[in-house]
Amino acid sequence: MSDRKIRILVVDDHPVLRDGVAAILGNQTDMMMVGEARDGREAVDRFLALRPDVTLMDLQMPGMNGVDAINEIRSADPGARIIVLTTYAGDVQAVRALKAGAVGYLLKSGLRTELVDAIRDVHRGQRHVHRDVADEIAVHVIDEPLTGREVEILRLVSIGKANKQVASELGLSEETVKGHLKSVFAKLGVADRTHAVTVAARRGIIEL
Repeated sequence: MSDRKIRILVVDDHPVLRDGVAAILGNQTDMMMVGEARDGREAVDRFLALRPDVTLMDLQMPGMNGVDAINEIRSADPGARIIVLTTYAGDVQAVRALKAGAVGYLLKSGLRTELVDAIRDVHRGQRHVHRDVADEIAVHVIDEPLTGREVEILRLVSIGKANKQVASELGLSEETVKGHLKSVFAKLGVADRTHAVTVAARRGIIEL
């Protein structure tokens, strides 16, 4: 059995988070942090240079986001093992990351209790998804997804645009916008615009 340490790349735009992860890893005899990156573009470059065993990837970063970075890394190395670190438990964002090729999904709130086990699981070739996220995915797995147009309209609503403004911006009639919103409300199980935006943001359908 090899005694080589698990080599880890940490990607997050917050230095405090990177330092916190480094401290956790520093207490493990079978792990070592070999590099860090502040955004998706730098993550891809560092991955290609270092070829770590496991990459810890934030999703929401300036410039290239985590999902795009995961796609690019997995294109270059289909065997790359990537664990998402995020503050968001939303099912839609999680599914997006897992489809891109992430094999782990952790919430930052649980790093101290779960990070080390997740790294070992993923390094062994297993998946590791935080229980709350897995539950959220299971709850919504049979839901009808929002269409691209519905998401577009909801994004405009989330920044305070009225139906008339949304219609004008997208080249639609106001009645068409109202019809799309009615469909959005039904799919999300809500009764009004404010609740729709709140639920969509929580699930990772839109970003506020």
